[in-house]
Amino acid sequence: MSHVLTLVVDRTATTLSDAIIARVRDAIQGGAPDVLSPGEAADIPCPALPDPAQVEAALDGAPVDAITTRTRGRRKGLLVADMDSTIVTTETLDEIAAYAGLKDAIAAITRMSMNGEIDFAEALRQRVAMLKGLTLDALEKTWARTELMPGARELVATMRAHNATTALVSGGFTFFTGRVAELVGFDVHRANTLLDDGAALTGEVGEPILDRDAKLATLRELAAARNLKLSATLAVGDGANDLAMLREAGLGVAFRAKPIVAAEARAQVRHSTLRALLFAQGYHSSDILPG
Repeated sequence: MSHVLTLVVDRTATTLSDAIIARVRDAIQGGAPDVLSPGEAADIPCPALPDPAQVEAALDGAPVDAITTRTRGRRKGLLVADMDSTIVTTETLDEIAAYAGLKDAIAAITRMSMNGEIDFAEALRQRVAMLKGLTLDALEKTWARTELMPGARELVATMRAHNATTALVSGGFTFFTGRVAELVGFDVHRANTLLDDGAALTGEVGEPILDRDAKLATLRELAAARNLKLSATLAVGDGANDLAMLREAGLGVAFRAKPIVAAEARAQVRHSTLRALLFAQGYHSSDILPG
């Protein structure tokens, strides 16, 4: 079988039933299923690339993610992950803005940027400028409220245990990526730098700005450092500035993504957690570390 279709659900919300697995298997004329995690994930071997329309019809609206991969080379040696709304549940810049009374205004610019409607770098400069004079305790307060996306620790811990390099690469800020990287266990983190005068934000961001091109460059650089082909890499993100790396990675996953990203990515996770990225690589639940 040349391909594998992985079905995954959020185990805290629903169950992947035998009936759904059988229905999808019949629709794509797949092989015998391999249950990766009972009630949560299963692989269905496929003789060819399955038709997404057939898969969707067989799922019949069930909240199940379906990710297709090639049978060979499923496990990846490099993970490059976005941070905001991917590894953490929020957009950290929007949350900082709440302490300046500007959350709605800045969140509107964020949405346009993440949907590819305006230039990312200019949008970042504009939003940071609006925060000039905001005291640095707003960053600490924002960090205290920041939550990890379910499955983040498991994803990184499991891939690292199997000799993968893991990188957190964000258009956000090093103030947060450094802490998230330490908390989750990423090997590398890269992001933009918020400038301050020791007491408050200056309204400026360090140049050059880390944008979609820099994310792609990081993917290529880290793959080359490990002598990995790009087919052996995994990238995950939700916004327009992630698209370039999602397109080039061997497995590029749009995670609960903006419409422009979901439409273009080859794989997407809409319903389940970051554990789906492990199941898509063929890991069984018994392989997954808690992190």
